[in-house]
Amino acid sequence: MYKKASLLFLVAIAYSCSSDDSSNYVEIDPYAAITATFGGNINPESLYNYANQTIPGYITKDNTAANSITNKGATLGRVLFYDKNLSSNNTISCSSCHQQANAFGDTNIASTGVNGTTGRHSMRLINTRFANETRFFWDERAVNLETQTTMPIKDHGEMGFSGTNGDQNFNDLITKLSNIGYYKELFMFAYGSEEITENKIQLALAQFVRSIQSFDSKYDIGRAQVANDGQPFPNFTTQENQGKNLFLSPPVFDATGNRTSGGLGCAGCHAAPEFDINPLSGNNGIIGTINGNGIDITNTRAPSLRDLVKTDGTPNGPMMHTGVITTLQAAVGHYGTINLAPGNTNLDVKLRPNGFGQQLHLNAQEVNAVIAFLRTLSGTNVYTDVKWSNPFPN
Repeated sequence: MYKKASLLFLVAIAYSCSSDDSSNYVEIDPYAAITATFGGNINPESLYNYANQTIPGYITKDNTAANSITNKGATLGRVLFYDKNLSSNNTISCSSCHQQANAFGDTNIASTGVNGTTGRHSMRLINTRFANETRFFWDERAVNLETQTTMPIKDHGEMGFSGTNGDQNFNDLITKLSNIGYYKELFMFAYGSEEITENKIQLALAQFVRSIQSFDSKYDIGRAQVANDGQPFPNFTTQENQGKNLFLSPPVFDATGNRTSGGLGCAGCHAAPEFDINPLSGNNGIIGTINGNGIDITNTRAPSLRDLVKTDGTPNGPMMHTGVITTLQAAVGHYGTINLAPGNTNLDVKLRPNGFGQQLHLNAQEVNAVIAFLRTLSGTNVYTDVKWSNPFPN
């Protein structure tokens, strides 16, 4: 016989299980290892809110599909995201390349892995849930976020459980995690079983990543006050509203690709209000590689434009898959003049009007206005919210 009080189970001592004397019972805490490891950073009796966060009514995109966010699943995902045990030498976690202080991006051009550095710059993980594009990585090789989450773990250079080049394989990682006390408790807590599988790891990590959202920007304050993005935002300066109009409005080109009127057409690939990437986008004209060898025209994905920089304008790391763009001015300038590089057979059709690389002929006022608008897309909560922070004590 046993009683249940809160989350502590009272288990009878074997030799006196038939006795009604309460002194023969000992308290077994099902979360002892969680408490011992994380202290007050994780409290199974009072979880952070991941499942029911406020989402503005004007946000309509959602790629959650069948993996709905739960507080238990995202809590497990948070631990997995920050745990260096997921790397072969216990030095690298997902958060090593996706840092909360940088909108879950990296300030290094190439991120450090267990056996070298990444081949492309680490993409920021902001509002990944709110996008029509369901594929992941710059070259879209992962069919969805769930698949993506364990691919870096199984990469020889990144986290080292590749099963090649002398690495252990993913099953070895599962064995490793299965022998860790807090994972026994966390998987039981989230799934009702201590059994660890790759699918469970993927589901939990994806729930945590999709929970990372940013909707407290100056843009969001303004958007909530109007019926649509085309209207002037009452909280914007004249310059910010001008930049918004330039961002949203398509350009008008002559027969040789020169802009004669209209805006910049940024929304053709990054539509408001989510500012995610259009799934049908081609290459954006950046075809270099980090190591400088050859060209790479397969990069057609991009993160949301939200939180490109912090509210003070400090970049959250370099931009593009090569990290070659380091300022908003350089980013706008890149799209101002698109050259048809030899070998780039995958250049987005929107960047080559009438077969010519677009020439936007931007003036300083337009550049400054678009930069001012892009800065309105940055919030503050994503950098400080504890539920997305490292649960492991320093």
